[in-house]
Amino acid sequence: MLSRLLQWHSKAKQPFSLREKVAVITGGANGIGWQTAQLLYAQGSKVAIIDRDELASQAAAKKLGINALSICADVTDREAMQRAIEQAIKHFGKVDLVIANAGITPPPATLRTSSLADFDQVMSVNVTGVLNTIYPAIESLIAERGHILVVASCAAFCPPIAGAAYMISKAAAEQLARAFKLELSTHGVTVTTAYFGIVDTQLARATLDHNSVGEALHQRLPHLLKSRLTPTRAAEILVTAVKRRATTVVAPAGWLPYAWLRGLANPVFDKCIANDTSLHKLLEDVEQHSLKNRHSNTSI
Repeated sequence: MLSRLLQWHSKAKQPFSLREKVAVITGGANGIGWQTAQLLYAQGSKVAIIDRDELASQAAAKKLGINALSICADVTDREAMQRAIEQAIKHFGKVDLVIANAGITPPPATLRTSSLADFDQVMSVNVTGVLNTIYPAIESLIAERGHILVVASCAAFCPPIAGAAYMISKAAAEQLARAFKLELSTHGVTVTTAYFGIVDTQLARATLDHNSVGEALHQRLPHLLKSRLTPTRAAEILVTAVKRRATTVVAPAGWLPYAWLRGLANPVFDKCIANDTSLHKLLEDVEQHSLKNRHSNTSI
């Protein structure tokens, strides 16, 4: 039994050559997804860009070239994602690599004052959307001894305050990737879970730079954790991880000690946060802002 497991491990860990591989990327028309699509294509992969923005997806595929396919689908729509993966397989003949990249963040709010519809939407995209992306491709991935990459986040192990839906969703995505990693290992399919700190995307800037609450929370981060990756650099890290069939990747490097020691660090952080009166004031402001926005939206 042990020898068989070692054989599976040895085969699965062979480098993943990108040439002539078929990659599917959700959220592939912008940000990290688009930068990753370009790198994969440049290294010989055929790329199916799945995005809910049809025009952006078509433009991205056109920029790449003849071996790129545009597919319009929302990751929250299970039937649409089934059709999307089937379309990619019909067009290219197979799927070797699935990158579950699509994700959203909710407006800053506490759980008490947040919209439960916002919470449900975040879960639908960041958790169920990952499952909807990977599940239809499983048989092709097994046949090709392929690879899965789930873009999680360092938010998976951060204190869940003023954006709990996002942190909870990324922690769930982490466990979902872990389940696929363990369950598909006997079939030679490998899985990378990517944990990014802050990537300088339009979404991050809207949350942290153009939002007073997000900016205040961002300022409370230790200096080492404020470093930002460019989408291009994030894509380079992802592609390298795929080629190595890495189990996990954490970036920027300042987040590594926290990732390794989170089991010890988080109880300490939670106690400090619970007793931090300045944070209490900030959370009061978050709640007032959130309730005001909810009232405004209800009045429209």
